[in-house]
Amino acid sequence: MRKANRFELKLPLRLVRVGSQHLSKIVETKNVSSLGVLFINETPLAIGEAIEYVITLPAQIAGSEVSIRCLGKVVRHQPLENQDGPVVATAATLERYEFLRHT
Repeated sequence: MRKANRFELKLPLRLVRVGSQHLSKIVETKNVSSLGVLFINETPLAIGEAIEYVITLPAQIAGSEVSIRCLGKVVRHQPLENQDGPVVATAATLERYEFLRHT
């Protein structure tokens, strides 16, 4: 039994920081819940690594575009195959979040 409902949503997710490494990499979510996110990435991230990411909800979902800055940890990853070749499904927790204003 899952602790939280998962929603199958393909949304843009920008990786901002993994551990102490700053990034600006856009990937896509596979599903989202109130406790975390599963996203598709080309390379595995270290389990237990702190992660900062921004999920953008499009206007069709939220009425206007909304970005949510999230902090969590990588909890697992699983290799997958897709039409572009091998990728990794990465699960990360959602421990803290804040809504970002668009100016």
